[in-house]
Amino acid sequence: MSGYQSGEQPQAGKFIKLNTNENPYPASPAVAVAIRAALDQGLEKYPDAMATSFRVRAGEVLGVDPDWILCGNGSDDILTILTRTFVGENDLLRLPFPSYILYRTLAEIQSARFEEVRFDENWKLSAAFSANVDRLRLAYLPNPNSPSGTVLSPQEVQEIADRLPCPLLIDEAYVDFAEQTCLELVRQNPHVMVSRTLSKSYALAGLRFGFLVAQPELIQQLLKVKDSYNCDTLSIAGATAAIDDQAWVRENRTKVIATRVRLATALEKLGFSVVPSQANFVWCTHAAQPVQPLYEALKRDRILIRYMNYQGWGEGLRISVGTDDQVDACLSRLASAM
Repeated sequence: MSGYQSGEQPQAGKFIKLNTNENPYPASPAVAVAIRAALDQGLEKYPDAMATSFRVRAGEVLGVDPDWILCGNGSDDILTILTRTFVGENDLLRLPFPSYILYRTLAEIQSARFEEVRFDENWKLSAAFSANVDRLRLAYLPNPNSPSGTVLSPQEVQEIADRLPCPLLIDEAYVDFAEQTCLELVRQNPHVMVSRTLSKSYALAGLRFGFLVAQPELIQQLLKVKDSYNCDTLSIAGATAAIDDQAWVRENRTKVIATRVRLATALEKLGFSVVPSQANFVWCTHAAQPVQPLYEALKRDRILIRYMNYQGWGEGLRISVGTDDQVDACLSRLASAM
């Protein structure tokens, strides 16, 4: 296997980073306060294996009981737990295409197979995504999707879930920038799960904290598979403080969406085709010229965006929403490179 390749993370020098969908703004000030308090209490003891403080506060925010929540070392940890739980050797994991490429890697680690169902030109999924085939054990549906930023409505997702013969994980990593969530489907269907992360809308990519919402009977089974202490003391403290500060999240969401609209409008004026996004990034293509040289030109100027070329689908640029100044710098360099 080739292994998952994450976006560039330069460790030296100053870059404008618009390539890995990080939040461009500092996290809630309450996070640092909570982490310092946890440090003052010491790190000589193991953390709470269940991250109870987070589960209690997140449950209040989301309107579910704490036993509906499983915490992880980022939502990637949640995906790993789910794949290990449901998908064995030679079993089948179903994915949309193009989408988050880590899903494939998780199947390969299990010596499992994966089946990709292509989005159509409108970023919708055909009935093939719900088809019953031998040894289908789990389906992943990123919503909003990456790299497109597009969403399926809760009704569309419910129809998929009702037809699928296996559990469905709705990956809502970017949902705080979207207009709707599928969280209610978890209450309606014991086979539906929703994963979230604090890396995007809470500006905590460096903290590594994610969680799953599922019915308690399912959570109890997943607990058997997760690492014993998969979330550390500092991340639990910081994540709990972050999800408690919903006023910060609302303000941040407003800023990011406003810049997203401005970025998409400016890219269209430069001749790009931009897919309407409900995430903190935009996906764009250009009919008149290849886009890889544009990515390379920006990189030479220490501006990082994400170039992607999906076999059988085509190439494009995924540009994260930065601050207004960062976006202006990116757009100016793009215009010059063209």
